[in-house]
Amino acid sequence: MNKADTKSDTAPGDEAKIHELGPGCYAISAEGCPNTGVIVGDRGLLVVDAQPTEALGQQVLKKIREISDKPIKVLLLTHFHGDSTAGAAAFDAGEVIASDLTKRMMETRGLDDRDVLKSRFPEIYPAGQPLPPLAIPSMTIASSMSVDLGGKEVRLMHLGRGHTMGDLVVWVADSGVLFAGDLVQSRTAPYCGDAHLTDWPRALDRLMAFRPNALMPGHGTPVVGNSEVATAIETTRDYVITLRDAATACTESKLGLRDTYQSISDALQPRFGSASGFDAQLPFNVARAYDEAQGLDQPQVWTRERCADLEDALTQSVPVAEEPEPAEAVLEIVEDQPASPDEPASEPEALNVIHLEEREIVEQTDEAAEAESSGEEAAELVSDSEFAASLMASLTEQGVDDDDALLLENEIETEEKVLEKAQV
Repeated sequence: MNKADTKSDTAPGDEAKIHELGPGCYAISAEGCPNTGVIVGDRGLLVVDAQPTEALGQQVLKKIREISDKPIKVLLLTHFHGDSTAGAAAFDAGEVIASDLTKRMMETRGLDDRDVLKSRFPEIYPAGQPLPPLAIPSMTIASSMSVDLGGKEVRLMHLGRGHTMGDLVVWVADSGVLFAGDLVQSRTAPYCGDAHLTDWPRALDRLMAFRPNALMPGHGTPVVGNSEVATAIETTRDYVITLRDAATACTESKLGLRDTYQSISDALQPRFGSASGFDAQLPFNVARAYDEAQGLDQPQVWTRERCADLEDALTQSVPVAEEPEPAEAVLEIVEDQPASPDEPASEPEALNVIHLEEREIVEQTDEAAEAESSGEEAAELVSDSEFAASLMASLTEQGVDDDDALLLENEIETEEKVLEKAQV
């Protein structure tokens, strides 16, 4: 259970490929590794997600240099997991950006996550080699931000809990390209060990509202074409819902973890059993679904000890020890806490704007708004109110109803409460 079920003789990082998703937008995929996105503007690049190690990051950087030799202005980390963040140092980015909640999860769970990754993926993290350092972001955002790369506006958005509590996605409107992180997988089984399964489908609905022409998933094959994108999102949704509903049914039937595992495996196997990583991810996915079905809103921290307990429980009928997390490592959640792309303009901290020109990054705060700028610079900035209004109008036109818009507004307030509790 503690190792990935790979079927290839190639090493992680081999056979790296560049996929053009749209004007100025690319995905780089490689054997056994998560995808990395590249967005090209006149003044520089925005890279989406790093790699599991700095060495693998260097390999991807070589592919990036086949696309452009411009400086990497921003490295965007979509979530806290080490397989997508640990190689951050290789990219030498001007800023490393993540959500507020992702940073908090890195601080409270990052070291345990690295340790578990090393035990699960020895082909990436060989014995005897130190774990890469945590990739702590230099800038964080609560909900949404607009980045101007020069002739290319990029929107960073937190659309709700899903794969983790703090997922960000990247939307390039003029190219119709969405970089979804691990909220979406393509031809590979999702990892749900730190997921919020009840909320995840709603985040996917919000992705669909953008009607992307192309999409880079966190893992698996990048997809081009509206129907192909819809298939990738819907397949991820179907997996999550099947997992969640099967676990709920097992809980209502008072089944134990081992019987729940078998029942969920039977439910998922016919449609998803051939997906890459299916067997490796299933124990972790079942454990999280089992916990959530019993009312545990916040995922438990994964440690080597907990992984060993889980394996024992599934193979030897030994109950999994359910030890609560230390209080300081838990972010207490009241309701759906993530914010979204369509926040009301009255929330001054909900949205930020970055302008990349004379300064590497300018966060749009009150002080930045009062800073001197030329008429040309001012024209390139997107104000908070304009950004919020445009996203709200776009989503409304594309099928997001008023009830969901109201829910998104409520999520902003709840997220602020979560962050306040986390900082105590």
